[in-house]
Amino acid sequence: MTDSRALAEAFNEVFGREPEGVWHAPGRVNLIGEHTDYNDGFVLPFALGLGVSVAAARRGDGVVEVRSRQAAAAVTAPVDGGPVVSEGWPPERAWAAYPVGMARVLREHGTGGASLLIDSDLPQGAGLSSSAALECATALALCDLHDVAVDRPALARLAQRAENEQVGVPCGPMDQAASLLCTAGHALLLDCRSGLSSQVPFAPAGSGMTLLVVDTRAAHALAGGEYARRRAECEEAAALLGVAALRDVKDLAGALGTLRDPVLRRRVQHVVTENHRVEATVGLLRAGAVTELGAMLNASHLSLRDQFEVSWPEADATVDAALRAGARGGRMVGGGFGGSVLVLTAADRAARVRDAVAAAYAERGWTAPEFIEAVPSAGASRVTPA
Repeated sequence: MTDSRALAEAFNEVFGREPEGVWHAPGRVNLIGEHTDYNDGFVLPFALGLGVSVAAARRGDGVVEVRSRQAAAAVTAPVDGGPVVSEGWPPERAWAAYPVGMARVLREHGTGGASLLIDSDLPQGAGLSSSAALECATALALCDLHDVAVDRPALARLAQRAENEQVGVPCGPMDQAASLLCTAGHALLLDCRSGLSSQVPFAPAGSGMTLLVVDTRAAHALAGGEYARRRAECEEAAALLGVAALRDVKDLAGALGTLRDPVLRRRVQHVVTENHRVEATVGLLRAGAVTELGAMLNASHLSLRDQFEVSWPEADATVDAALRAGARGGRMVGGGFGGSVLVLTAADRAARVRDAVAAAYAERGWTAPEFIEAVPSAGASRVTPA
């Protein structure tokens, strides 16, 4: 986690006054349940120890001024503006659409202007939901600064709305819910239709296991057309099947027989079976069978690769090398087309797995991957003052 004292001091240097607080929101890894969220299905993410921190103070002029320690450009924008996506911001300002968009959505609930200084220790483009972490840290800061009370599940929905309407990314509710609702030592079972969630005990180290997040260094961007295309395909399939969302498909064989388009059949097969994998994984976790999760991860990866077609060469090579080195399982995580891979391995094999993956990249002449040991951590909170 970012040093909150150092961030507060940096805020003073930038804005010439003390911040009123520092807030932190974590990135996330989805254990299983990929591309099920916007299909009203089930997901099982957990929070990382890494994330986004925001030092902030109120402004009385109806303006949000945003600066980042990872970007040179400063952005100042009115809180009462329309969707950021419609304003044609240049690429160097694009990162600021997330906090500005969050401020514009929350203005309807009584928040106002603020000065924000952002810091992050999440790797960019790794598919660990830095955008949702930025939205959620900003949301907590603005609500606290302006004494606006919004409960966590509702705030997660507002953060999702900010990304959908303000930034133009048609994401589901998972990332924002994970950042705001996760607790340490647990994964979050989230029903993306009802918004109901429950905490599922998940402590890999207690079973002698290690979770590795492998940043493949192939950056991804959800604002690209492929993510939106997958969502549109799922919506088309649901309409043809006469259901509100693919979560409602109960007879998979019948659904596949109804659909003529082979692409839509593949999309449906992934979403329906992935929801089943989430339920099976929850059962394993509640039974304390962490060591048995590998088969679920492997099946998910194959489905994402072959049925949903969102994997990428580095992800496939990572999973293959990790399994050959003795890992229990692995799969791509996130929206796809770049980002990270999650690998489950016995703790005493973790070094061997890392070496094998690194060697596979070197053989192909790829940029070396980066490894993060993933420990299920706490959700967003105010860091200082306590």
